Amino acid sequence: MSLNTFQRFRFSPWFSQLVVIRRCNLSCTYCNEFDNSSEALDLELLKKRAKKLKQLGSFSINLTGGEPTLHPDLFELIRYCRQDLRFLRTTMITNGFYLTPELIKKLNQAGLQDMQISIDGVKPNKVTIKVLDTLRERLNYLKDHADFNVVVSGVVGSCPPEESVEVIRTAKDMGFKPRVLLLHDSDGQVKLSEEELAAYQEIKKMIPKSFPEFTSYQDEMLEKGSAPFKCRGGSRYLYVDEFGKVAWCSQTRHIFSKPLMDYTYQDLKREFYSYKSCQDQCTLGCVRSASSVDGWRNQVVPEQAAA
Repeated sequence: MSLNTFQRFRFSPWFSQLVVIRRCNLSCTYCNEFDNSSEALDLELLKKRAKKLKQLGSFSINLTGGEPTLHPDLFELIRYCRQDLRFLRTTMITNGFYLTPELIKKLNQAGLQDMQISIDGVKPNKVTIKVLDTLRERLNYLKDHADFNVVVSGVVGSCPPEESVEVIRTAKDMGFKPRVLLLHDSDGQVKLSEEELAAYQEIKKMIPKSFPEFTSYQDEMLEKGSAPFKCRGGSRYLYVDEFGKVAWCSQTRHIFSKPLMDYTYQDLKREFYSYKSCQDQCTLGCVRSASSVDGWRNQVVPEQAAA
């Protein structure tokens, strides 16, 4: 049963991520969200999961992996989310390696609204090959053919710092929306060197203030080592893995997990108020953004629960 308007605005997800395939064609050493063997999930199963997210009141859906463009039915799933389920925003994440003019045109036809590509640097290194030297031609394809918005994220921490600056400069020059990500460890925590911090500060000056990519948490995190907030993972933000289980986020699958098809309004409400011990050091922008609107509302911390 779908939630009513009042229930949606109290606890429903602003943003949900749905894994469509765990397999990836790359093996970036900092990433823990892929394997090299999983099959694409059945389209009808993914449609059921997307429909359930809509019933839970999710306003937007993001298709992720692994590498979503490896899924043979990606275009139909995007069409279903956009036209049948009518999510406010239907988006995806990709590493960009399979982008061609033909694939981009099919994404246009399916109704994709936003694509995010994170680019780790300029030249391949032992950490990653997801860099400008290998993706520049694909970026030109997007510039020439994409009808959807393209966000290019520079990643500070995965390459020489000056390369992160070059990624942002290139994104701006090509007319894409530039964004910066801080490389996090397997627990979602940030660890950067002094040189990487300097690169972050330079990038910050390059991105217009009208772009809501820099919030106070990033500066606070880098200055103090933590940036307290009230995480609403499991409520305002849902991450659904390839097994159809909801987690607070991609990095906490081992801490909290419940089957999506069994998820209810009461689960949304409980996780909205639940305290997450990892939240103060969290660098996952999608979770922080989805939680930010509700920063004024209470959260049940362990001391309060025991009282």
